[in-house]
Amino acid sequence: MLNAIQVHGLRKSYGDFEAVRGIDFEVSPGEVFGLLGPNGAGKTTTVEILEGLRQRTSGEAKVLGFDPGIEVRALKDRIGVCLQATNLPDKVTVHEALEWFSAFYSRQADCDLLIDRLRLSEKRNAPYAKLSGGQKQRVALALALVNEPELVFLDEPTTGLDPQVRLEIHGLISELKESKRTVLLTTHYIEEAERLCDRVAIVDQGRIIALGTPREIQERTLGQSRIDVRTAQAMPTEIPAFEQADKAVLDDERKLLTIHSTRPARTLPGLIKWIDQRGLDLEDIHLKRPTLEDVFIELTGKRLRD
Repeated sequence: MLNAIQVHGLRKSYGDFEAVRGIDFEVSPGEVFGLLGPNGAGKTTTVEILEGLRQRTSGEAKVLGFDPGIEVRALKDRIGVCLQATNLPDKVTVHEALEWFSAFYSRQADCDLLIDRLRLSEKRNAPYAKLSGGQKQRVALALALVNEPELVFLDEPTTGLDPQVRLEIHGLISELKESKRTVLLTTHYIEEAERLCDRVAIVDQGRIIALGTPREIQERTLGQSRIDVRTAQAMPTEIPAFEQADKAVLDDERKLLTIHSTRPARTLPGLIKWIDQRGLDLEDIHLKRPTLEDVFIELTGKRLRD
């Protein structure tokens, strides 16, 4: 089976500035693939090249078997695109916008069903200017689906939206995945990538610095989880070696113990037993696995939203 997206040695320069510096990745059909990184990392430039909106400087790219720099018309008929910002005429209604956009394609979805699916039924005849930010984003997503696309590009689809609207959009992306459509998602929200993406590429300064499933990247870069245990009484200064634990650190009051473990499920039983045997009252216990944010800080020395 051919990859939905195939990229090799992709580069894009603006004069002396190289926004994309030779990246390679592929996306399988039906996969939700995330490009994760801070603003200015090169995510949007990469996506716009793949959408046929921007010419690449060099390298190879195939999207659904088409070269996005050459076979633009054929490609656009089969993809859906939700840009970072979508602006429509103030007076056009939601239903008019969907009917208008669907006329550009050889395949059309049922606009009324799309309006219902995106929870826009009460706004179907409302002018665009009267919609809230979240409603405008739902319209943008509906416009990306009017041609029943095989592949959907979502560029920062939830930036600036309130948590409830973000959850609604997460639900839509999950629906797209269940319907076996391919999704390429750009985001700088860690929890979004971890929750939605089958695989992610972490991008920084125009390069991919890590690629794989979220769990693979976390374990490859930071293979340990952190266990924080707080007790009511001070713990002994001598901490035993717990199974699969690498190091243990007590705070100054000796009431907070931090342990780094490669297999926390094996470390925790011995730790809890030791606390009980010492007659200590357990006040709190917290297990923290390494996140993609931790990975990014480890690899670049900065936070994803910097």
